[in-house]
Amino acid sequence: MEMIREHLIFTGRVQGVGFRFRAKCLANHYGVTGWIQNNYDGSVETQMQGREECIDMIIQSLQQDDYIRIDWITRERMETNPKERGFAVKY
Repeated sequence: MEMIREHLIFTGRVQGVGFRFRAKCLANHYGVTGWIQNNYDGSVETQMQGREECIDMIIQSLQQDDYIRIDWITRERMETNPKERGFAVKY
């Protein structure tokens, strides 16, 4: 079970639709750590750390939500943070 960390930026209808809180619930469900925040340009930015298939399941679930519309995802691998615990919604 290799852990990875990814920096992701989502664009589309991703603000004002519960995106961050849905992502937090999914991260908790799949045991993924990290954080998520809204950006001023209307995108949502996150760093997620966990098993790759768990991160993929979170993204897939977000794409299937009735209120969220993801037009583009930028994904970049990062170095893992072994001290990180939990998943935070930043304001």
